[in-house]
Amino acid sequence: MKKNIIKLSLASLVAILFSFTLPEGWIVAGSKPKSYDMGIAPNEGRDGKNCATIQSKDKKIEGFGTLMQMIGAEKYKGKRVRLSAYVKTQDVVAWCGLWMRGDGLNKELLAFDNMGNRPIKGNTDWKLYEVVLDIPENTNKIAFGTLLDGTGKVWIDDYNMEIVEKTVPTTGNYSSSPKNLSFDE
Repeated sequence: MKKNIIKLSLASLVAILFSFTLPEGWIVAGSKPKSYDMGIAPNEGRDGKNCATIQSKDKKIEGFGTLMQMIGAEKYKGKRVRLSAYVKTQDVVAWCGLWMRGDGLNKELLAFDNMGNRPIKGNTDWKLYEVVLDIPENTNKIAFGTLLDGTGKVWIDDYNMEIVEKTVPTTGNYSSSPKNLSFDE
């Protein structure tokens, strides 16, 4: 008797486990991903079409969940990159935000912004948010997405990633080298 073996991709397995349909190309991660439902919200986008959503399942969560992607950095190396998306929130107690990270070949953090210094909280209507980073030449991968820390619900629509002029201010608060180590500045 032959046994039927079913091979599932990571995205398919996660979608089954979370009972939501993940958007193609997206994965679920974070410090507490099982505390959230993440996936497609049919007909709930800004234009009445699909969008993505992250919604807490637990009443109290010490951690975060993120809907994210990781891509090769080749076309963005040495460039200033803007990640933008429309975000809407409901009952976000801690915070949420867009995030983008540039990783080196050995997974070292080279560039980072998660909007932690300008968090989205509470109940908000659709608004365009952005993260702008300089992507160093030695960047290997770029990870990006939306995170929800604690409880609430977030809708995300119309992501865009683009190379922008150096005149566009960066939003990241990550530095690749130490500053003011003697506290004299």
